[in-house]
Amino acid sequence: MLGPLDFVYCPSRDAAADLQHWTERLGAEPVFAIERFGTRVACVETGDGPAVLFAEHLHGDRPVLLYRVDDLDAATADLRGRGVEVGEQFEFPFGDGAEVVNPGPQRIAVYARTRPERGASLRGRRDF
Repeated sequence: MLGPLDFVYCPSRDAAADLQHWTERLGAEPVFAIERFGTRVACVETGDGPAVLFAEHLHGDRPVLLYRVDDLDAATADLRGRGVEVGEQFEFPFGDGAEVVNPGPQRIAVYARTRPERGASLRGRRDF
């Protein structure tokens, strides 16, 4: 049902500090650092694993695991058919997604990569 885990979307109080820590101290590769619409989002890659996003606009203290699906509408319909509650839909640079409501504290979402060119165009961008 769930495709590959592409992103770990982490809440951040200071995306610039998180970016610096992960790149300078943990050896992650910077992908982008964007400041737009009154918030900051930074992205790093750590090797073979999913990309890690630091988002100042993401509420709470728990990260969201973001799984790719081929078709968002079909995936959310399938989830609902299995008795899974699907939360709010959202947009982010790579496509459209929807949160999945879990009985525990885990946060997951599914998304369809409908704008791969947008993600590629962000690589190397450093607003901060």
